[in-house]
Amino acid sequence: MTETLNGRHVVVTGGTGALGGAVVGRLLEQGAICHVPNAHAAAPPNFPYAAHASVHLAHNVDLSDSAKVEAFYHQVPGLWGSIHLAGGFTAAPVEKIESASFAEMMDTNARTAFLCSRAAVRSMLASGTAGRIVNVSARAGLEPRRGSGMVAYAASKAAVAAMTLAMAEELKHKGILVNAVAPSTLDTPANRADMPDADFTKWVSLEAAAEAIAYLASPANQAMSGTLVPLYGRA
Repeated sequence: MTETLNGRHVVVTGGTGALGGAVVGRLLEQGAICHVPNAHAAAPPNFPYAAHASVHLAHNVDLSDSAKVEAFYHQVPGLWGSIHLAGGFTAAPVEKIESASFAEMMDTNARTAFLCSRAAVRSMLASGTAGRIVNVSARAGLEPRRGSGMVAYAASKAAVAAMTLAMAEELKHKGILVNAVAPSTLDTPANRADMPDADFTKWVSLEAAAEAIAYLASPANQAMSGTLVPLYGRA
């Protein structure tokens, strides 16, 4: 088996976001064909690959809707890899977290990762593909004490970590490798705007995160599964 992504079909949820753009760019450099579901009617104007020949955008895909997720994955030919960057963040003192806000975090982070993983597994099992799945947890998902002040977010990302390990164990005899990265703060324009007084040099660059994610999703990764990779940079 060749150890490149050349000509392989890879789904990237959240692919039009800041990290998504970096991941899609890295995958394209390696020859992958990227399938990017988008919740809106059109790609955001700052997504640089909307017109790229190897990028297939699908619009109005709600990743928390099981039927829409299944329909999206069904139209991807010969799925090799599925990378789940879609998610959200919220922070509030525990006494002020509304039930709906907690449910929204679980939906946005945990349910989307589950539904996309399930659809990817169904596709890979049907085609006999020993493919790759990459989820995104967070530092607070691996070290829950860091979830102080963001309990709903930490719980949702801990759920992603648990699902990743359980799926890796379940699928190891099928050759499907399942891993997750767990970033601390990513160096994005939005984070810089939200935290203008922070030391940006301690944050993780999008390029570094994209490199780790692309490796886990590639055939070059021959044995790593059930790994939660800390991407903490100098934090």
